[in-house]
Amino acid sequence: MASKLLDRLRRSLFKEGELQVDTEDADAFPESSELEDDTDNVSSRLSGTLCFEGDGVMDSEDAGETSGLDSDSDCFAESIDNVCSSTDISPTGPTLKGSNMLTRQLQESWKNLRTRCVVEKILFEVTDATVVQEANSKYVLYTIHVILSGTFDKAPAVIARRYTDFERLHHLLRRHHREAMEGVHFPRKKLRRNFAAETIGKRSRAFEQYLSHLHSLTEVRASSAFLEFFYLSELRSGQTLLRSGRYEEALAALVNALRLQEKLDSPHKIHRLFTLSAVAICYQELERLSEAQEHCEYALNKLVPSFHMQKVQLKQLHPLLVPLLQANVRLCWKISKDKRRWEALLHEIQELGVDVENQPDLKECIVKENLFESEG
Repeated sequence: MASKLLDRLRRSLFKEGELQVDTEDADAFPESSELEDDTDNVSSRLSGTLCFEGDGVMDSEDAGETSGLDSDSDCFAESIDNVCSSTDISPTGPTLKGSNMLTRQLQESWKNLRTRCVVEKILFEVTDATVVQEANSKYVLYTIHVILSGTFDKAPAVIARRYTDFERLHHLLRRHHREAMEGVHFPRKKLRRNFAAETIGKRSRAFEQYLSHLHSLTEVRASSAFLEFFYLSELRSGQTLLRSGRYEEALAALVNALRLQEKLDSPHKIHRLFTLSAVAICYQELERLSEAQEHCEYALNKLVPSFHMQKVQLKQLHPLLVPLLQANVRLCWKISKDKRRWEALLHEIQELGVDVENQPDLKECIVKENLFESEG
């Protein structure tokens, strides 16, 4: 810029004849090296100062001193394109009329990019290890949280297991899934210092890695031994408490079992249906009707993905379908919720010749259900 001003001054002086300058004195106006370098320095010092208020470059030559669209915008646009390439947002487009718009687009771009990059993963974290002293035995009870990483998990599932539970799981998996378990190591007991804090800490980390590795094996995580270790025992405990009318205690065990199934993505749908139905019964008995109806409907949506079912499909009825429908219709009526969809489905089943009036109720089905035993 200084070079341009000096050049204009010299031409003006030559034109008016007020100053005569020899060619050999041209070096008195250093136009090429030092001033250009200084201009570059000025440009670099101003880089990062952005202006989106004007519609274009100003007519005045002083516009070159600003770092608006004519100076840094190309470099800035290139860097933004690299960040936002996957969102097809062009921050230098004509719709940008202020820095607030740019900031909002950057925030949206970052949010979208972060959402795509987040990968949910199951984490097994030992959060507590307690030494338990009983009459004839002493052992360490490990409290394990099953958590979904990559998101805020407001409802982690929890299990408490001792070393012998892990040892039994490993023994069963080695027996029934020898090939899949090849090379899977298990932390062994020591002859002494098993209750030392250092040993418990190292063993806790080893158990976390062990469970993560087991869950990564498709064959293993679908096995009944794996499911027994995590939630089948909880289901049987909840069923026993439900039978005895201890609904609060049963609900705690069943809800935790349901969370475990959802986080582990259990392939056994019958377990999910049983748990949802049992949870609905507990809520109903505790006069929490809205929550009971929600779980009934959730189970039905798992059982009947689409309301418009083919007649052929209805001939093979799941034993829990009619009891769930009847329970849901009654609950909808009690809480004044629209029940016409489910009544229509019941009527459709009845037209197939099924005696829906003489079916066992949902509670009777759940109480009598026989959950299969674990392997071995």
